Amino acid sequence: MAALTPSERQQLDEGLSKRFIALDPAGYFVIRLDLEAGELVAEHFGNGVNDQGLATDPESGEVIACRGAGPRVPLAVYRGRSAKELGIALSEREAPPPLGRLDHALYLGRELARAERCLEQGIPYVQD
Repeated sequence: MAALTPSERQQLDEGLSKRFIALDPAGYFVIRLDLEAGELVAEHFGNGVNDQGLATDPESGEVIACRGAGPRVPLAVYRGRSAKELGIALSEREAPPPLGRLDHALYLGRELARAERCLEQGIPYVQD
């Protein structure tokens, strides 16, 4: 297999991002930076998954809107000074961990590494 150019790698990743993704019934995370504290922050929100594979509010069963919905309160907030520290907090410190799918854990690892680079470089981070 030949090495990809950065442009080819980006095209590959964009294509892979368009595939069907099964939602994690354990919930989802919103990742952000706390520049003042020099930390990565992962807010964990609970959700259910309906028959169509859509995220639903665990209390009402209503589909969770991506935009325009009122603010939701996280179940937990995790903080770390590095992607590794935060990843360990997410995967090793709670029983059971707040992750229910291996693909979700891999995605979070990639996003935490991206967020860490942004923190180091002092540039804005936008979750993919």
